[in-house]
Amino acid sequence: MSLPIRNLAIIAHVDHGKTTLVDALLQQSGIFREGEEVPTCVMDSNDIERERGITILSKNTAVRYKDTLINIVDTPGHADFGGEVERVLGMVDGCVLIVDANEGPMPQTRFVLKKALEKGLRPIVVVNKIDRPNVHPDKAVDKVFDLFVELGADDDQCDFTTLYASGLSGFAKNNIEDENVDMQPLFEAILHHVPPPAGDPEKPLQLQVTTLDYSEYLGRIVIGRIHNGKIEAGQQAALMKEDGSVVKARITKLLGFEGLQRVELEEATAGYIVAVAGFADANIGETITCPNEPQPLPLIKVDEPTLRMTFSVNNSPFAGLEGKFVTSRQIRDRLDKELQTNVALRVEDGESADQFIVSGRGELHLGILIENMRREGFEFQVSQPQVIYREVNGQPYEPFEYLVLDVPEEAQGSCIERLGQRKAEMQDMQSGDNGRTQLEFIIPARGLIGFRGDFIRMTKGAGIMNHSFHEYRPLVGDLETRYNGVLISFEEGVSTFYAMKNAEDRGVFFIHPGTKVYKGMIIGECNRAQDVEINVCKTKQLTNHRSATGDELVQLQAPVEMTLERALEYIGPDELLEVTPESIRLRKLNSKKLAKR
Repeated sequence: MSLPIRNLAIIAHVDHGKTTLVDALLQQSGIFREGEEVPTCVMDSNDIERERGITILSKNTAVRYKDTLINIVDTPGHADFGGEVERVLGMVDGCVLIVDANEGPMPQTRFVLKKALEKGLRPIVVVNKIDRPNVHPDKAVDKVFDLFVELGADDDQCDFTTLYASGLSGFAKNNIEDENVDMQPLFEAILHHVPPPAGDPEKPLQLQVTTLDYSEYLGRIVIGRIHNGKIEAGQQAALMKEDGSVVKARITKLLGFEGLQRVELEEATAGYIVAVAGFADANIGETITCPNEPQPLPLIKVDEPTLRMTFSVNNSPFAGLEGKFVTSRQIRDRLDKELQTNVALRVEDGESADQFIVSGRGELHLGILIENMRREGFEFQVSQPQVIYREVNGQPYEPFEYLVLDVPEEAQGSCIERLGQRKAEMQDMQSGDNGRTQLEFIIPARGLIGFRGDFIRMTKGAGIMNHSFHEYRPLVGDLETRYNGVLISFEEGVSTFYAMKNAEDRGVFFIHPGTKVYKGMIIGECNRAQDVEINVCKTKQLTNHRSATGDELVQLQAPVEMTLERALEYIGPDELLEVTPESIRLRKLNSKKLAKR
């Protein structure tokens, strides 16, 4: 197997077109047979990825161009999934950085680019979506260069190759004025600017585990790059564990990548990215090596989590009615399973046997885990997200985020005022020629909890908000992130239109008439600062009396739909979010205290 190889990662800010560009490369490489029906974003295989249009898990594919095997790793663009980015960058020798021709570099561009530059990779910059109206590709390139300099790129890295492309239309070109044809210029740039993989096939085997998969037929499958030596199907090998122990096993199956398929291989040498079956206990970062001369590679290090919340067994009055997996043992087993593949996640025991403290990169990172668990049939409850503090030189430090807002001009004043209350520091403000303003802030991560709902209201849904981890700084003091109290159900029952209409002046509801409620359940937001208990189950007394206007149509204001992310941001320190396969409910932590008020 002496085929020339190129290993590269596709990195970009979320929604700048990574997966669509990979689609175009796959289509034009000829891996699909003629007439085969191919979905868009073929690399987004996860249901949640398809629904949200984002990449969550890094994926491997491979295409052939001019007898060269090009291994492509599609990485997530959101900083919450940075653990996925960090572990796969060790597999590649180059990367393609994609930026939107209109937006230019964004917060997650900064994050993923910083990781790539630290690995010594020399990016190829692709300015994507140039066929859209009102784009400024030259400005985008200037911003990318400024970002390279700001992140400390060396001279070689700053002298990057630039291409202009449209993943959706399926073309790339070296100059903006060139004709739109196909993706060949990008293929050529990859061959010329991504170095072939280093590694000596004559040295003892070293393969680092970067991704885990599972097959009902083969068991656990480990995916990684061969750094040195060669590997053969059926050979004896050793797994160097994190604690230094050595586990010997036989390679039961060796697989390579060809398009979206895995193909069986007899052997592979240094530089190849392969999937290996036979090691049931392998974990990410460990090394498969030669049993006679075991030599481990350095373990993969990822940034520590910045946010945590408590997962616990559901103990609400509706506990166990909707979920299939409800016990602490089932929840613990599921979290342990997630730890095997999710390197940025941490799980610790809570104050009691039915509580687990789960730490992650951000609300989206933990929210995707919660969403996956509820789809699998789990029922549990979670607490308000809390930032993780650190102690530096005896002083408490907290995480700060780099925040970028793109808002209509009329909303900029209210956004600046509200972020000022949350201890944000403005870094830059730029007015565009389309009636919009871009604002940049450094803000405590605590200040972002619950801000998205305010932001949607202030911009009437027309604002765009992106943020990524910046650094740890000294604690800035107390923050007030929610200014209104909540409406709490006074008793258990079914909400009625009559009762909700009578209480409509108290605030905004989260529920519809006909919703089952219980005492202590949060059913809306109060228009005052304090919490208010109301009876939404009260029914109208039936009489023979009919009013002249009784047949007129009476309407109830539309309730606020509480999605999982919105609910996670909304709940306060004395509140819980009840998560089941069918429902998302907010409740007070201890409903017994309500009865004593």
